[in-house]
Amino acid sequence: MSGAIVLDLAREALWVMILIGAPSMLVGLAVGLVIGLVQALTQIQEATLVFVPKILAIFVTMILTLPFMGATLGSFMNRVADMIMTGG
Repeated sequence: MSGAIVLDLAREALWVMILIGAPSMLVGLAVGLVIGLVQALTQIQEATLVFVPKILAIFVTMILTLPFMGATLGSFMNRVADMIMTGG
């Protein structure tokens, strides 16, 4: 394998990682922002209030995006396996 192929594979792996992690991260960010806004408006400054809604929202997001995650990882693994079998 040449250096260019390794760099392309690393770039693609990073892109797959971003695609798989982005939905959960964005939902966690949005829920945290909404809960933080509600806390600021109601002046309830409980630090543990954020965790349960955020965990539930991320769990639901992961359940809904699981087929997308599996397809993305499966296609990436197939490309990597094909590269291994063909020798580059």
